[in-house]
Amino acid sequence: MERTSGRARLADVARLAGVSASTVSRVLSHPDVVAASTREAVMEAVASTGYRINHAARNLRKQRTGVVVALVPNLANPFFAKILDGMGRKLAQAGYDLLVSDTLDAQGRHRMLPRFLDPSRADGIILLDGMVPRRPLMDHDDIPPVVTACEWIEGADLPRVMLDNREGGRLAVAHLRDLGHVRIGVIGGPSDNVLHRHRLEGAQSVAGDLILFQGDFTLQAGQRAAAEFLAMPPASRPTAVFAFSDEMACAFLASLRRAGVEAPRDISLIGFDDIELASHLNPALTTIRQPKRDLGRNAARVILDRIEGRPVAARTMLEPRLMVRETTGPVA
Repeated sequence: MERTSGRARLADVARLAGVSASTVSRVLSHPDVVAASTREAVMEAVASTGYRINHAARNLRKQRTGVVVALVPNLANPFFAKILDGMGRKLAQAGYDLLVSDTLDAQGRHRMLPRFLDPSRADGIILLDGMVPRRPLMDHDDIPPVVTACEWIEGADLPRVMLDNREGGRLAVAHLRDLGHVRIGVIGGPSDNVLHRHRLEGAQSVAGDLILFQGDFTLQAGQRAAAEFLAMPPASRPTAVFAFSDEMACAFLASLRRAGVEAPRDISLIGFDDIELASHLNPALTTIRQPKRDLGRNAARVILDRIEGRPVAARTMLEPRLMVRETTGPVA
């Protein structure tokens, strides 16, 4: 391994790789436009010399911050952890830092977005909350590039990285119908939420006569749905329930168990998201898996393309997967 005395320079890398300094610069800034053999030679030379990219100087020359901001609707929600992990790893490879913030202020109001719309604070924004007001994004021209992920804002001309939520809803209810369930309940989200609408449309494409329990994707909503379920006459209760989030499904399951109602003996239950906890429950939760790290990586890829001015697709759609575990079974 060849190491230079003192700090390695770009010229040292170019000499060892047998290419020009401008070629080294292109490999480090835009590797996709350079031949694979050249990229490999340059990166081997970088490793051998110990050359370090001065991201701060490069960002200053380009008038960039080197930061991408991810805005989420609830930092405490474990659903976002793997998405942010995939996002952060992809951005780090390109020399960007990931800053994560909540879209809601201390009073639960959507006031946090405008503070990040100044290009001096971030080079790009990945927005994971479809409930933020559209106006700040539409009324200003001089804002960083914005990409929506997971959720999206209807009517806003912004690239979307999203799951096929209709297909996820269809998979869930089709699984329950295949098990012989006819009276099926759903614990939904807020009625104006895009995820709620798409998952409900997918569910209704299989069974139109669903029993709806109103929810908001939280543990508390799962508890309220369980109380409503237990208050129903036993003969009119659904024999299976599809919760639009694993958090609601977990709280629903726990509340029913305390009342002596067991899954899948007395009721079948399926969630949505496949959070880490889902497979560790007893019984383990049947759910719809979102490819969360892939979703984060794709969102990072799209925002990097937008920052660099490269064309991006209006919509990047990922596919859900049914994870059959222990909370669903044939109708009794």
